[in-house]
Amino acid sequence: MKFQLDINIPLLPKPIQYSDKILLMGSCFTEHIADRLAQHRFRICSNPNGILFNPLSVADSLNGYLMGRRYAAADLFYLNELWNSWDHHTRFSDMDAEQALQNINVEQAAAAACIQEADWLMITLGSAFQYYLKEGNKAVANNHRAPSQWFEKKLLSIEEIVAALSETLQLLQAKNPKAKVLFTISPVRHIRDGVVDNNRSKARLIEAVHELCAQFPFAHYFPAYELVMDVLRDYRFYDVDMVHPNFAATSYVWEAFTEYCIAPETSEWMKDILDINIAQNHRPRFPHTQAHQDFCAKYAAKARAAQSVHSYLDLSDAIAFFEAKL
Repeated sequence: MKFQLDINIPLLPKPIQYSDKILLMGSCFTEHIADRLAQHRFRICSNPNGILFNPLSVADSLNGYLMGRRYAAADLFYLNELWNSWDHHTRFSDMDAEQALQNINVEQAAAAACIQEADWLMITLGSAFQYYLKEGNKAVANNHRAPSQWFEKKLLSIEEIVAALSETLQLLQAKNPKAKVLFTISPVRHIRDGVVDNNRSKARLIEAVHELCAQFPFAHYFPAYELVMDVLRDYRFYDVDMVHPNFAATSYVWEAFTEYCIAPETSEWMKDILDINIAQNHRPRFPHTQAHQDFCAKYAAKARAAQSVHSYLDLSDAIAFFEAKL
């Protein structure tokens, strides 16, 4: 007897490998995938503007990286004792305007360098709702807890989403022809929009992404949303807020991602790399025992062997960590 629906996930034509550079953009679900990739030592750049939920903010941020945009003091505004940017998450906000600007532009420069060399761009869209400042009609990425009367909220049409991201993908293709794109839709429910409007929002994102994948041969879709909503389909796979997928759900999505999006030979090495990372984070009770010395010698050798095979990975910190214990 079957208790779950089957889902057809096509293999990527050219799966992700350790040699690839990956830029990840989008909602908080992006952070889960980025954390997993980082644990396995993939070369990633994650959310240089911070978490972004809507497609217009994602497109605008990517355009900024591709065009080498830098921010000036006039791009910041003061609210709640902090200097903020309408294009950035609050993690860039600061009591000092110069510090906020420096934090933003350091990330901008790193993202601009990353996107020029990226083999993969992973975009996770969270919501089709867009907020606009009433003064100037500027689309914002984050409202920074500003008064609600400052904004107008709009549900973007499929055509608007496709138009914005099409322009970005065309620019990406011109600047970095080797780059491939992997779209996902976040399974996080934006319940403040209400259940009905959340579903309308997700439906527009899904349809827009599939139109983009049909339009651009280098763009692909990974069904993270469907894996949680249609395969797991149970509140026990959500956190206590009944909105965010829990550890079990994100682990299930990660396993599917590994199976269908990562090259088999890379998957085998991922086990060793994760093992090295876990060993590096291990804190022994008795570090001066011979058993711990043997443990460190074993993992120093394992890290050196992995580094020799994957010269593009940086395992120098792990090697130095274990060798320092000998």
